[in-house]
Amino acid sequence: MNFEKGHMYHIYNQGNNRQKIFFEKENYLFFLKKIKTYITPYCDIFAWCLMPNHFHLMVLVREVELAVNSTHEVTSLSHLVNSSSKTRTLNNSIAIMLRSYTRAINKRRNMSGSLFREATKAECLNCKKKISPSFFSNNGVTKINIQNTEREYPQVCFNYIHQNPVKAGLVKNAIDWEFSSAIDYAGLRDGKLVNLEVAKRHLNINS
Repeated sequence: MNFEKGHMYHIYNQGNNRQKIFFEKENYLFFLKKIKTYITPYCDIFAWCLMPNHFHLMVLVREVELAVNSTHEVTSLSHLVNSSSKTRTLNNSIAIMLRSYTRAINKRRNMSGSLFREATKAECLNCKKKISPSFFSNNGVTKINIQNTEREYPQVCFNYIHQNPVKAGLVKNAIDWEFSSAIDYAGLRDGKLVNLEVAKRHLNINS
């Protein structure tokens, strides 16, 4: 994944062999804590949706690399003590998040092996050089291919993420799915994961 500061991305992955990655409510909540720990230091989150066997994140990247202190917390590169101090990229942080979640689930359910597909995808939604033509490549998952501008494509992705549970037949309305930011945008929950104010500056959001 090639992240650039100031650009929006659709980040997603699914269970290895399409297997479940969330088995009970506690798993969803645990993964949300992982997102807050490993993703929010680098990004403003505009939308998220956790499905039984995959997840979606729509983010605006603020930093692609941060310093890591002695307690493994990430902070600005300006806080580096010396040249031997460690740094962590957003790519690395995503990988650590998925590995740590996998270890916890495997231990809890007495499982082993990979929980997620090897490659996490990140498609730029407003890069001037290239805007990806699809969110998913095939394999029975919705493929979106539109003529778009830099503003239209992020809006399509935002709507697509929130409509995922509806298209999967899990609920009738997007706000009925508990594990999605659609509820926060509807004003039915005061979620802390999404940055509503920043998102409103980039997207057409009526709230």
